[in-house]
Formats: sequence, C-alpha cells, structure tokens
Amino acid sequence: MITYDDVLAASKRIQGAVLRSPFLRMEGLSRLTGAELYVKLDHLQSTGAFKERGAANRIALLTDAERKRGVVAMSAGNHAQAVARHAMLAGIKATIVMPRHTPATKVTRTASWGAHVVLHGDTLAEAAAEASRLEKDEGLFFIHPYDDPAVMAGQGTMALEMFQDVPDLDALVVATGGGGLIAGSAVVARHLRPECKVYGVEVEHYAAFAQALSGQEIKVGGPTIAEGIAVRDIGQRPLAVMKALDVPMLVVTEHAVESAIDAFVENAKQVTEGAGAASLAAVLSFPEHFRGKKVGISICGANIDPRILANTLMRCLLRDGRMLRLVLEMPDRPGMLAEVSKRIGELGGNILEVSHHRLFSSPSVQDAQLEVMIEARDVAHGEAIEASLAEVFVLRRL
Repeated sequence: MITYDDVLAASKRIQGAVLRSPFLRMEGLSRLTGAELYVKLDHLQSTGAFKERGAANRIALLTDAERKRGVVAMSAGNHAQAVARHAMLAGIKATIVMPRHTPATKVTRTASWGAHVVLHGDTLAEAAAEASRLEKDEGLFFIHPYDDPAVMAGQGTMALEMFQDVPDLDALVVATGGGGLIAGSAVVARHLRPECKVYGVEVEHYAAFAQALSGQEIKVGGPTIAEGIAVRDIGQRPLAVMKALDVPMLVVTEHAVESAIDAFVENAKQVTEGAGAASLAAVLSFPEHFRGKKVGISICGANIDPRILANTLMRCLLRDGRMLRLVLEMPDRPGMLAEVSKRIGELGGNILEVSHHRLFSSPSVQDAQLEVMIEARDVAHGEAIEASLAEVFVLRRL
C-alpha cells in the first residue's frame, strides 16, 4: 500500500517539472450529464497526458548508479513519452518498447523526446516481454508504467490537486488501465474525503480489473479506441489497493467512449484520446450514480491520431442522426437532381456529397440512382428531410 504521505512527497518532488493543470467546472458537460462536472485538464501536460506525474517521480528517485545504466519502459504511448521526456531532462538514456500498432502520433512524439524507440509485438504484454529482455541483457533500469509504488504515488498527485481545488467532491471517476492512477487517486480520496465515492472505468474489451475484483479469470482482447487503457496484465500493487479500499469498476462500451470524445469536442471544446474520454463515458453511461452530485473527472490524455479523431466525430454524427446517407431511386430524366437539391435546401439541409449513377447501379435502364450525404441539425430535422424526399423518390438509408 502506498500512503497519502507518499503522494504528498511526490507532489513536492515533481513540482516545477510537471504542470499543475486546471480543474474546471464545465457548464456544457454538466448540463449534458445532469451532474456538477469538474474536469482536470491533464492533457495540457507537455506530453499530452497525466503519465508525466509518475515518470517524473520515479526518475527523480533513481540513484546515481541507476541513472548511469539508463532506463527502459514499455508503453502504448503516454508512459513512453513521459519517461522519454523526463529522462531527457535528467540527462539519462532512455529506450522505449511500444507495440507495433501503436498510433503513429505517439511513436513520433516519443522519439522526438530523444528516446530510442523499439516497436515489438502486437500487444502490451509482448512489448513488456521485450522490455524485460532489454533490462536483463543491457542492464537498463526498468520503469514500470503502473506496478511501481513511486509511479503510483506520482499519478496520485493529480487527484491531490483536484481535492485541493474542489475539496467537497462527491465522486471521482478515473480511467483505469494498469491501475497506477486509480490506486493513487483512491488513496488520496480516502485520506482527504472518505465520503467521496471513487470509481474506476474500463472499456468492455479490456475489463481486467472488473474481472479480477469479482474473482473471474481475466480474459481480454480485441480492438478498442481506448488503447491507452487496453491492459491485460494489470498491476498487482494497484489491485491490492483497490481491494483494500473497495473501489468499484464501471465498464463502458466502445460506442460510449466514441460519444464521450464527441461530447468533449462539442460541449467543452477539448480534444481527447479514447482513454482520456473513458471517465466521461462512464458518467454518461451510468447517470444514476452521478446525477445531482459534484463529480470530478479528467482528460488524462489527448494523444489521438487525427484520422481516428476525424472518423470518430463522423461516426457520432451518423449515429446521432445529424448526418444522413441516403440512396434515392429516380427516373432518369432532366430536372431530377435539381428536385432533390431543392427539397433538401428548402428544409435547411446541407448537401455534403453526391454520387450519381446511371449505368450499373440502378434497377432499370430508365432509372438513375443517387447517393447523397446530408448534414442535418438534429434527428427531427433529418427525419423531415427524409420524409420530403420520400414523397417523390424511393429511398433507403445506408
């Protein structure tokens, strides 16, 4: 067990090396969730994620002999960048092992901090095995991303700052991968405000803590937008803390995480990666736990690939009915395309894309097929546009 004093000491140790990020009440998100929602903007750290806290504390505690050896770490990206940056600041050689399919933006940024990046394996577990090999073969000091008391204490400084800024929080909701952040946060909350309920959040394909805490065999795997918390081998030290402090887990879907990313963009004007949106996804998915309460969450990371972000926002527009993809069957004669445009325009719809097919897609040589993508204000607006077009044309949604 780490203690509150460990976190307090870490806070003093990393002061000046890590940003004390804002913790702000977000009006738009509060209206959306029905809670009084405060958001810790820890994605404003230099590497775009909270992981700097644990890395800075661990590196500050290295002995002279350990510094000379150099360090090695394994990570899907945020811990990698954190270790790389603080090793560079301390003048220490750093080697970072990352899974082969880590988003390109995280690989590039890790290398930009001066670290030697090794891409190995398809999972964090395989990357960890390679990091362990390098530790033994090259004599490097291994900095674990979560199963290390110094790292856990460093991560806990984020919750410490949250309670210092808003002492009367009713609930704290924490994205949970290997467990360093949730363990440090739970220790702080229990000491400063025992009545505050602390929840961990996992994504459905990687609910390892939820399984472990309920006595199930850990079975995880599959694609997820929240790769930052896609962990199979959870920390045993964090697990012990969570058991001792009785921390419950909330498991959210992929769609919930995507919707939370969209909600941050539209309602808070903040960009976040999948793991960084997990805490908001939980508040949106389990409103009965949080409605009417003062709730603290964080954007713990914002290192999302621009293409993934763009695709996520487009998927949310389609799911929310604010974007329609329609196929219209129409007679192949002059004026039909103008009629489509007129009906959409009269109702205030915005045509984003049109594809007109005559030769191969239409059921008859006398007909044409039109694929059109339309932007609408909301579901009701989209339904009105669709109803108007259905008065004249046979149509279906894609």
